[in-house]
Amino acid sequence: MSVSSGGGSTTQLRRGTLGVAMIVFFVISAASPLSVLAGGFPIGLMLGNGAGLPALVIVALAVLLCFAAGYTGMARHVTHAGGFYAFISRGLGGMAGGAAGVLAMVAYNILQAGMYGLFGAVFAGTLEAGSGILVPWWLGSLLALLGIAWLGYRNIDLSARVLSIMVIAEYAVVVVLDVAIFSQGGLHGLNLESFTPTQIGSGNPSIGLLFCFAAFIGFEASTLYGEEARDPQRTIPRATYISVLLIGGFYTISVWAMVLGAGTDEVVARLQATQDPTTFLYALSDQYVGAWLTTAIRLLFVVSLFAGLLAFHNAAARYFFAIGRDGLLPERLGNTHRVHQSPHIGSLVQSLVAATILCIFALIGADPVLQLFSWFSNLATLCLILLMALTSLAVIGFFKARPQLVSSALRCFILPAVSGVALLAIGLTAVVHFDVLTGASTSISVVLWSVIPLSVVIGLLLAARLRSQAPLRFSALGNQSA
Repeated sequence: MSVSSGGGSTTQLRRGTLGVAMIVFFVISAASPLSVLAGGFPIGLMLGNGAGLPALVIVALAVLLCFAAGYTGMARHVTHAGGFYAFISRGLGGMAGGAAGVLAMVAYNILQAGMYGLFGAVFAGTLEAGSGILVPWWLGSLLALLGIAWLGYRNIDLSARVLSIMVIAEYAVVVVLDVAIFSQGGLHGLNLESFTPTQIGSGNPSIGLLFCFAAFIGFEASTLYGEEARDPQRTIPRATYISVLLIGGFYTISVWAMVLGAGTDEVVARLQATQDPTTFLYALSDQYVGAWLTTAIRLLFVVSLFAGLLAFHNAAARYFFAIGRDGLLPERLGNTHRVHQSPHIGSLVQSLVAATILCIFALIGADPVLQLFSWFSNLATLCLILLMALTSLAVIGFFKARPQLVSSALRCFILPAVSGVALLAIGLTAVVHFDVLTGASTSISVVLWSVIPLSVVIGLLLAARLRSQAPLRFSALGNQSA
């Protein structure tokens, strides 16, 4: 076990710090539920299958529970800050692991950069609505980046405490709205029409399903905190299941409430008539509760985005750390702070990457939501769906090579196979409809998703170099946890 790397630095994260609750807060924060309900699902209702969207949330939940079965089964035997990279390295070999590591690193970095665009726009809009003060979107983004950089540099339990307060608050305001809509019977009374075949198959259900899967992105980050968890063999599986069930149940009930609140037959038309779909939740809050809740939701929308930014920053920093520690990237990235035991160099690099992207988009006058957020968040979602499909295959490979560890064929082989096929199909659907998801032209869409094969090639080259120069280190990829 390597603990010191000279100069007072270490290669060990802060051990035994995170319990189930703290990891759940990180995961839910990454899923950013309020921002998904206010920003993502209204667009999914409008472009997808309308009132049938709540049923598709359940479909996405079912697929992800199949994924979680194998994912958590393997997590009992693989404790590593590299998440997908470590799992794929152990299950499919070092070359596949190198490709997955770079792809995951790109995904989390561009996802966080895209969220900075949305944060800046929402921050500026909220400030203007509340005080009449006009500020450029990038100012709010850079202020958030400074706060995120400071929290990410310090120890992990500080971030967890900050996130716990934010998550509880954003769940609370949505629950208040849900209860108000259900207690008042919605627009035309309570009904289960959203779960009927007619509504599920209406409009474009494939687009709706893509939005549902995108809403869960972040739940997979539970394994990134394995090295910092208390009793990771039990903590990580519990945190993963609690997170995905909590997120899935919350989304299903809340989207159903949104449909009932607007009217099952009227919801799509109402959204199409709205100039900005992200104000849909505010309109429902005004209608069923009052201005005080709408003000709280506006403020907590900003808070929710900040929480998501912090969670994805921590995830990206740990990928830099894990891949650097294993030798695919400069080893200095694999050092941790001698006091905070945080991946401080990975954190600094991540902040630099995000700041660079923000400055570029601000200088060229790009739209922070329709371009920076939409392009990068959908590209990152596609990357992560493909990584989950590969991870499902890696679970099968891992247990096939280690039959003594197999607890049940259902958990170790059958459910991972089901989730792998389903996730691959979803990924291919996302590629076909990528221009619809991003709102970009076909040529820009091609450029964006070409980042995926480019990242894979870079990862393969890095893995091949390590295999040539240090074969023993290559054979240990994804196996170092200290």
